[in-house]
Amino acid sequence: MPQAVMFMKPFISPPSSSFWRKSQSNANPMDANVKVSNRAKVVCSGMLSPRKFMQKRKKLEVFRDAKDEADQKNWRKLMTEIEETGSAISVLRSERIKNQAALPKDLVLGTLKRFKQMKKWNIVGEILEWLRTQHWWDFNQMDFLMLITAYGKQGDFNKAEKVLSYMNKKGFPPSVISHTALMEAYGKGCQYNKAEAIFRQMQTSGPEPSAVTYQLILKIFVEGDKYKEAEEIFETLLNDEVSPLKPDQKMFHMMIYMYKKARNYEKARQLFALMSERGVPLSTVSFNSLMSFETNYKEVASIYDQMQRSGLQPDVVSYALLINAYGKARREEEALAVFEEMLDAGVRPTQKAYNILLDAFAISGMVEQAKIVFKSMRRDRCTPDLYSYTTMLSAYVNASDMEGADKFFRRIKIDGFKPNVVTYGTLIKGYAKVNELEKMMEKFEEMRASSMKANQTILTTIMDAHGKNKGFEAAVIWFNEMKSSGVRPDQKAKNVILSLAKTAEEQEEANQLVGNASQHVTSKPPINLCDDKDEDSDSEGDYSDEEESDLIDEPKEPIISGEFYSKEAILLAQ
Repeated sequence: MPQAVMFMKPFISPPSSSFWRKSQSNANPMDANVKVSNRAKVVCSGMLSPRKFMQKRKKLEVFRDAKDEADQKNWRKLMTEIEETGSAISVLRSERIKNQAALPKDLVLGTLKRFKQMKKWNIVGEILEWLRTQHWWDFNQMDFLMLITAYGKQGDFNKAEKVLSYMNKKGFPPSVISHTALMEAYGKGCQYNKAEAIFRQMQTSGPEPSAVTYQLILKIFVEGDKYKEAEEIFETLLNDEVSPLKPDQKMFHMMIYMYKKARNYEKARQLFALMSERGVPLSTVSFNSLMSFETNYKEVASIYDQMQRSGLQPDVVSYALLINAYGKARREEEALAVFEEMLDAGVRPTQKAYNILLDAFAISGMVEQAKIVFKSMRRDRCTPDLYSYTTMLSAYVNASDMEGADKFFRRIKIDGFKPNVVTYGTLIKGYAKVNELEKMMEKFEEMRASSMKANQTILTTIMDAHGKNKGFEAAVIWFNEMKSSGVRPDQKAKNVILSLAKTAEEQEEANQLVGNASQHVTSKPPINLCDDKDEDSDSEGDYSDEEESDLIDEPKEPIISGEFYSKEAILLAQ
């Protein structure tokens, strides 16, 4: 397969030997298309060339007979109509009128099964509610269980309660499926105490919790920051004398994730080691969980090598975690080499993987390389999102190419995206870097005219730029503006105002401002973590098997000069 041609800078600890030797053996030194001061030059020639497996191919279909072909095509047409309209009832009703008879059972079950696989639980619930009203459909216990499961996945605990109550009235026997679904509904609805109450009730009076129930309650406790309760349940499962079942791989993964979330990394490592001791098979997800909280690229590469030595194949999350580690360490050549190896291995990159590689080049202001990554996303059917556009914008900013940044900012709007506070902050910081205060303020006013509130980082950037170009008093005005607008100055803002003070009088005033800022209390709206839920999360707790975002701490905004925006910026951007 073609490899990226690159100049390599010397480094102490090489990335995974399995792909690094291959990358070096095909390297041919050439001049880079773009010059980056004091940075290695990565040549664009041959970079991210198309792979055959990424090309769209027409799938060869085989049908039993003409009737089977007609039925299959009709069903696919029906599925497309439902997805396009966003509602199933009108489409199914029209289909029934057209046929002038009850819908075939296979068609209904096939539709339900497909939407269940797609995790479109709102459509599953809609279809089942409609079937309850149809005299030609025998709505049985399995249908009720599927319906309460759909409500559980959506976090609609009110409807889940009603379905369970109705099932009890009709004399259906207690089911672990229905109780687990109600517990999940409470969990996704952030009713953590009610979810726990259902679980305790199942423990004491039945139905007996299953492995899926334990996986879910651990996940609910972790999401609700009830770490002590999660630990107690997991410790019980580890106790062979009293445990109703042995903890499985998914439970271990969830607990490793919990310790990562709690920043207790040593405990997470111990739990990973315990998996082998207790005979719990390690998987790619296990190693991904361990890689996810390591910050040193050498450690991430070491775990990656350990995974390969265990005979496990890296998945897209594994590659993305390693690319992320190299990108944050500003080792863009290694990040590119890993991405190329992922393509050579036939692993299809996701939008997130592309965004991470894009970020690796953007950090160093490597515009030409970032452009190739950006273009490759569309070619490989990974449509760039606003994060991708903002990251590409940051590449121009970090290269101090504000003319290119301004043109690309206009392109963001032309391509149908609405810049958010992070996008504006990227451009504002760029103008501040090159001391173009007039254009900086022009973008600031444009942002405010769009009903966006400036965050901590933007106000600190403007304060710093005014202080450096207009003097200490100009910075003081913006420091006070920060407080009056309800943004509490953080330590960076305090450090900036202190650094701008030159004379003894200015230093005294700066110390007073910083002291007053420490006493200044502003009311902030509470952050509701429940507003940022993943609709498609796996009910069985295998968060890391399908969801990269749980493992890869991809920032919600690009890195500008090596610094992340504040949490307030992230919240405003969502």
